[in-house]
Amino acid sequence: MSKTIISTPNAPAAIGTYSQAVKVGYTVYLAGQLGLDPATMKMAEGIDAQIVRVFENMAAVAEAAGGSLEDVVKINVFLTDLGNFVKFNELMAQYFPEPYPARAVIGVASLPRGALVEADGVMELSK
Repeated sequence: MSKTIISTPNAPAAIGTYSQAVKVGYTVYLAGQLGLDPATMKMAEGIDAQIVRVFENMAAVAEAAGGSLEDVVKINVFLTDLGNFVKFNELMAQYFPEPYPARAVIGVASLPRGALVEADGVMELSK
């Protein structure tokens, strides 16, 4: 199988040696998204705004790959403060319909650019 690189200006440009997403067959691997505004590359202020921006960025990449957040089957979440776990759940429910994707939440010491949250995912397209 060949791989297709997915890129969109509606999500932040890569800040390292990676692609926004890679599609192999019907599976799309979504790179980690931070709370960066794609137009300014500035970090959103506060945990709520960063979580929203992460999901907006992830949705933009999913759309560029031919899908939506409804097609996401697995996400990994990295939080610098696990005290934000409940807030993350509340906001995630606004972006992902039931049944929810599989998920892991991991507490980390720090993230790039001083971010408070990062999430990546795997999306399965039907065709």
